[in-house]
Amino acid sequence: MKRVFVTVGTTSFDDLIERVTSPEAVQVGQGSILPDSDSCHELTLEAFRFKDSIAENIKCADLVISHAGAGSCLETLGADKPLLVVVNDKLMDNHQLELARQLHQDSHLLYCTPSTLTETLKTMDLAVLSSFLPGQPKHFANFLDRALGVQ
Repeated sequence: MKRVFVTVGTTSFDDLIERVTSPEAVQVGQGSILPDSDSCHELTLEAFRFKDSIAENIKCADLVISHAGAGSCLETLGADKPLLVVVNDKLMDNHQLELARQLHQDSHLLYCTPSTLTETLKTMDLAVLSSFLPGQPKHFANFLDRALGVQ
């Protein structure tokens, strides 16, 4: 069985929870929707509001579907898991769209909106994604040393 982990972080994103069709585990955050375990036919569904850590859920997933929060995106990409970000297009001054767009341009994730989620799931090609390399603080430290004349 394929595992899909869906997370909305600590926010309310009911549009995503309503639209998602193939979750193994759904974190629903502060939203008003908490699906029953038998609400998804032919699927095993575990829904929860919060956990201390979702690292194990991400690690066990074949695909992560997430809101566009920086923490959720970076944790998933850091675990080298395929990521489909669903941007909350109802947010004003949508900084999440900027993050999703840039990470998509860098080939690290795919993104869509709640209204295009089903079509994106049908047509997506995860093979086009490339790994997200962790930051290298040593390079930054060396740059600072040179800029400040320490080296």
